[in-house]
Amino acid sequence: MLKVENLNVYYGVIQAIENVSLEVNDGEIVTLIGANGAGKTTILHTITGLKKATSGTVLWDGKDLLKEEPSRIVTHGVAHVPEGRHVFVDMTVRENLEMGAYRYGRKDKDKVAERMEAVFQRFPRLKERQNQLAGTFSGGEQQMLAVGRALMSDPRIILMDEPSMGLSPLLVQEIFAIIREVNRQGITILLVEQNAKMALKTADRAYVLETGKIKLSGDARELLRNDEVKKAYLGA
Repeated sequence: MLKVENLNVYYGVIQAIENVSLEVNDGEIVTLIGANGAGKTTILHTITGLKKATSGTVLWDGKDLLKEEPSRIVTHGVAHVPEGRHVFVDMTVRENLEMGAYRYGRKDKDKVAERMEAVFQRFPRLKERQNQLAGTFSGGEQQMLAVGRALMSDPRIILMDEPSMGLSPLLVQEIFAIIREVNRQGITILLVEQNAKMALKTADRAYVLETGKIKLSGDARELLRNDEVKKAYLGA
């Protein structure tokens, strides 16, 4: 479904990503784990066109996304839930969700209404507070809104960047339950997450990133038992 091959990305003279190759199959949850500064977010930004690569390919159904603008990439069914949520705090919940559906334009009101109803069914809390300003929401509620906004574009894959960041343990459990539920509905997930234990318990496969390079990859449950991973990322 998604295939990244020999990706190289620089920030000035500093190489952030070095010859990274990974793939995500239809229906999977695949996670990228690694320390701060390992390059996880840079990979997501490059896939969605927010960061330009020096070389490599990002193939999505045969299309090289590196040749596309971000506004076009979302029309191919690729959605992004960014680190820090980045909801529009001075806009209502409904307005935030409508922003996620901009690919349909002003003419396809029926499609927007259909997507809105689907999001409200999945997140009743958003429906109850649809006229409330997003800036008044808690961190967990804003994360739900960010996921809902991504779902408004009717994606085939969602790239999620640190969805549990800054949340209480109870809310972390809730967010990962949402990730599993979204995946069960047929949406593929590429997950970047600092909570390595939860990510590996949730994902089908995983890649371990270290200073811009893939160090380990494989079945997520096997990596959860890997001594090197335990020592570096699980506090064992």
